[in-house]
Amino acid sequence: MTLRIVAAVPLGYVVASLWAMALARLLPGDRAEATVAATLVAFALCAGNAMWAFAARSGWRAFWTLAVTGAIAGGLTWLSIMGSGRL
Repeated sequence: MTLRIVAAVPLGYVVASLWAMALARLLPGDRAEATVAATLVAFALCAGNAMWAFAARSGWRAFWTLAVTGAIAGGLTWLSIMGSGRL
């Protein structure tokens, strides 16, 4: 249960934040509009991450699934920065 709580609260928040960063850089349109849209999506992702952490078959599966999705979002953000994407 402790692993699920760790996966739900801090890791879920980090994953949602990483996706907000990635989406804010990748969404088309004005910077402010893309940032607001990405933040709204991140709120939904944060709630979804918490639900996934408690719905997964095991705590480890929840932890690693969230860690991998966070790594994907971080990689997209990093590639966007290196490719001189939106700042």
